[in-house]
Amino acid sequence: MRVRGMDTEEARQQVAATLRAVAGVIDVQRADTQQMSVTYDPTEVTVMDLIRALRRIGFLAGME
Repeated sequence: MRVRGMDTEEARQQVAATLRAVAGVIDVQRADTQQMSVTYDPTEVTVMDLIRALRRIGFLAGME
């Protein structure tokens, strides 16, 4: 998942914490400076749920 605005370590931690708090997310790892690798249960959460969670805290995200 590509996330715009993760320019600082604090922002990356905020994004990771937000994603981990979504029900159905199993694991979140930083892939590079602007990407997170998210392992999730598709029976519990959708990609749009993840994107919406990040939008609520001011980040734009999308799948690559």
